[in-house]
Amino acid sequence: MAELPIAPVRRIIRNQSNMLVSEDAGKVLRDMLDAKGEEISALAIRFARNAGRKTVFGQDIEEAVRAIM
Repeated sequence: MAELPIAPVRRIIRNQSNMLVSEDAGKVLRDMLDAKGEEISALAIRFARNAGRKTVFGQDIEEAVRAIM
């Protein structure tokens, strides 16, 4: 089940242009963002655990994004 609401995701697309954005486009992007967010989160958690911490920091997220991209 998706965690992100569709309306803000559609706004992300709409803010890039004056185009209309279908609900389907919002749902597809939302699902992709959710999946990528889970992947990034899992790697960031691994980085935090490897560092002996119980807290995930912004730097863990940034490192995970760099590792994935």
